[in-house]
Formats: sequence, structure tokens, C-alpha cells
Amino acid sequence: MLSKKKIICPNNLLEIAKKKGPVKAVIVNAGKKVALESAKQAVEVNLIIPVLVGDKTIINKIAKEINWDISKYEVIHEAIENNTAPIAAKLASEEKVKIIVKGHIHTDVLMKAVLKRDLNLIGKKRLSHIWHMTLEKNDKPFIITDGALNVLPKLETKMHILKNSIDFAKRIGISKPKVSVLSATEEVLDSMPSSIDAKELTKRAKEEGIDADVFGPMAFDNSVSEKAAQIKGISNNVAGKTDILLVPNVESGNGLVKMMIFFMGACAAGVVVGGKVPVVITSRADDVEARLASIAAAVVAL
Repeated sequence: MLSKKKIICPNNLLEIAKKKGPVKAVIVNAGKKVALESAKQAVEVNLIIPVLVGDKTIINKIAKEINWDISKYEVIHEAIENNTAPIAAKLASEEKVKIIVKGHIHTDVLMKAVLKRDLNLIGKKRLSHIWHMTLEKNDKPFIITDGALNVLPKLETKMHILKNSIDFAKRIGISKPKVSVLSATEEVLDSMPSSIDAKELTKRAKEEGIDADVFGPMAFDNSVSEKAAQIKGISNNVAGKTDILLVPNVESGNGLVKMMIFFMGACAAGVVVGGKVPVVITSRADDVEARLASIAAAVVAL
């Protein structure tokens, strides 16, 4: 059942990012082959100018193995994994880099450093995570949010997640995004809190004049399949045409994305938005193509 399809970085995302690049990017704990390979690819397509943080001896050794001359790039020596995150966050705070890219380090360690108040990397928006999902080079993207950062977001946080995702969708050329607020039903049920939140988000989006079609609650099938929506008699601007799927909790978003990766061979470009710098927090199991796509997403999000 597991897909053997090669993961492919999407052209559209790369082309939009190339128009903005290259930008300075810090690679946090860069002393792993996959982290350096993806950074090398991002340099080769003119997305980033890397600042490499980690064990200098290991970084130089791997760079030679992958035939990458890093002599003209800044390498900051730090042998202790968890100490690389504060260094990266400080560089971003001092505006010496424009994006932060997770290398071989735990997400919670990296985000703890980014969230330190004295660094002023957090603005008025709530941080949220976006996954830009594609299967082939020229696929229309499917955005899933938030399946990595906000565990069980309350209504106010979901509004931030909604606005962050709409802003990103516009940056990749979707002029009026269609947002499905996910639940397990199309009905509003007291026994299903996600359906109540979805109804309220739909209402607030209209009241605030958000430039997007937002509708919920919606089940997954009616969100992505026009046939399923028609059979169920569901008719609105979002049904079957969803650009953005706003999930109720981290488990549903994370599970959906991982299923698309492992069962379909999808390319998941993941980035944290809403702060003063985008943060790439790919899984340590992600391959080079997904990491490259994630770096492109971060450049686009600037």
C-alpha cells in the first residue's frame, strides 16, 4: 500500500520563489546529509544564501561528500545540537537572515528558541503551520493547516490560522481562496465542537469581509469531491473545489498529510508563517525534494 512514487518538487512554487530569491537563510544544525543536500539544491536554483550552524568539522566533511564548495558561505561552529537553535533565532532577530530552516533538530527545541519574547520574532499574529501539497510538477496545490504547530486551537487561534493561510494562498497566485473548515459532518452538532467552531468561523469571515470563500462545517469528501457534494445535496462556493483545508486539530491535519505522503507520494512543503520570519520545520524523515519545496514555500511567504 505504501507509495513508491518519487516525490517531486512543484514547479509553480519554485518559480514564484525564484522571483524573490536569493535570500539569507540559516540552516539549524546543518550537520546531516539530507539537510546539506536540500540547502545545496536551494542554492543551485537561486533561492537562498545559506548560513550553516552546527559542528563545523561534520559540515565540511559532508559538504565534500556531496561535492559542494561551501567556502564562500558562513559556517557557525556549534557542536551541541540544542544550542544551534538560539543562534539561529538570534540571527533572525538581528535581521541577518530572512528565513530559518530546520536541519537535524527537534521541532519543539527550535520553536522554543523562536518564541522567546526578547527576540521580537513574534508579531501581532499567531504563528501557524501551512502544508502546500502536490503530487506532480504542475499540480494545483492543496493547502492543509494547521497540522504541525497548534495542537487544539481555540476559535481565536483558528481565525489567525485562517488569515495566515489565505495570505499564503494569495502569494502563490490563488486570488480568492476557497477555504473548507473541516469537521466530520456538514451539520452543526452540539456533540461535535469542531462543527460549532466551523460555523462561527464562516460567520466571522463574512462579517470581517475576508477576501476568500470560507465555509464550514464540511466533511473531507464534500470539501474535495464535487460528486460527493452533489450526491449529498451540498451546494456552496467551496464544496468540491477547496484550496485550503482548515483542520480542527493537529492530529487530523498531521495524519492527513502523512497519508498523502506515504500512500500517494505527495510533496509536502511545510512552513510556519505569521511571525517576522518564516520557519521551515520539515520532519527529519523528509527527503530532499520535500525540503527544497519547503524552503521555496518559506521564500514565497516572505
